[in-house]
Amino acid sequence: MNTAVEDDWGPLSALPGNPLMWVLILSEMLVFSAFFVLFAWQRASQYAQFDASQQLLDPVVGGLNTIVLLSSGLFAALAVGAIAADKRRRCRQFLGLTLVLGALFCLIKVMEYVDKFAAGLTPETDTFFTFYFLLTGFHFAHVVFGLGLLALVCWRTSRENVETVTAFWHMVDLIWVMLYPLLYLLR
Repeated sequence: MNTAVEDDWGPLSALPGNPLMWVLILSEMLVFSAFFVLFAWQRASQYAQFDASQQLLDPVVGGLNTIVLLSSGLFAALAVGAIAADKRRRCRQFLGLTLVLGALFCLIKVMEYVDKFAAGLTPETDTFFTFYFLLTGFHFAHVVFGLGLLALVCWRTSRENVETVTAFWHMVDLIWVMLYPLLYLLR
């Protein structure tokens, strides 16, 4: 068989890591985009209710989580640089820092969820909180999945594995960078 034909993923072949991860990333971006469009549509039709509910979120907590997640993305990028320079130990250290910060993000988010539930705010409270829990919960699931992938790559460290998993992690960062202002800041 001709492996050159089998390995031709078109434009995806030029991207770092495994092209199948890019298929997953693109599909997940489409799903989140659909959620964002639905959120915007509902927000436009229920502006007062969305505005009042949004004020019950703490933008400082959301901002802290943004800093934590973006810092983890920095360490993920540094891990790629380290593996490219054939510094496997350093790469694992950066991946470890990425893992720790990702876990901290999850801890902060769980504490925020506990606070919301203690205040009687649930997905059934109103449309805003349905979207809040749906969007942040779906993102949270992606963070947990990403943490699993990062742990696996710490064990099976190779350039392709690191590039593949950090591409997914950067998608997780990007989604949060869009969620934070949408849910916490947009007035």
